[in-house]
Amino acid sequence: MGAPLAAATAARAGDPESLRWLRRLGSSDLDREAALTELHGLLLRFARTQVNQRAARFHVHGPEADDLAHQAAADALLAITAKLVEFRGESRFTTWAYKFVILEVSSKLGRHFWRDAAPPPEAADWEQLPDVFGLDPGQESEWRDLLGALRRAVETDLTEHQRRLFVDIVLNQVPLDALCARLGTNRNAVYKALFDARRKVRASLVANGYLPAEDSRTS
Repeated sequence: MGAPLAAATAARAGDPESLRWLRRLGSSDLDREAALTELHGLLLRFARTQVNQRAARFHVHGPEADDLAHQAAADALLAITAKLVEFRGESRFTTWAYKFVILEVSSKLGRHFWRDAAPPPEAADWEQLPDVFGLDPGQESEWRDLLGALRRAVETDLTEHQRRLFVDIVLNQVPLDALCARLGTNRNAVYKALFDARRKVRASLVANGYLPAEDSRTS
């Protein structure tokens, strides 16, 4: 499984705790089983914390949340044991292991969101934009034209993919992990596409006089 190589790496890094984990996970059957049980307990506690922190946004509670945490911990444990050779001692072993839990929790929460609580794709309710941006209802005349221009820019200047991201994230406030799960992509790709979309929208608003140019300055 590559544990001896990983253990040697941890030893060179001077991390006794990581070395202990790697030696136990690569040792005889009895000691390895004990280490797996202990590690699973750590992963499960961390998974429960991760799920509870995001439960409200993903509409998962009670036994369902606990079941999701159990699934994430079990799958993370399988991934960790399969990838021990990839541990390079750049962080503590438990820190490295917790990254697998974060990935599993994000993936499972994302799939749950679209299965049980998600709005229809691109179900844009433009009338909620004032609430999303926290605009004062008493100043409707000041922002109504701007929001209309924003909608036109989104509908005409963005690609279909960028428009979908804008609607899901800005209007529907879909959690990023859920969006990544639906699109089969990662956070960096979504960030990049959304950055490009916002840049296009701003350029349109600037060109039509609704926003000042970026290089303008007030004295």
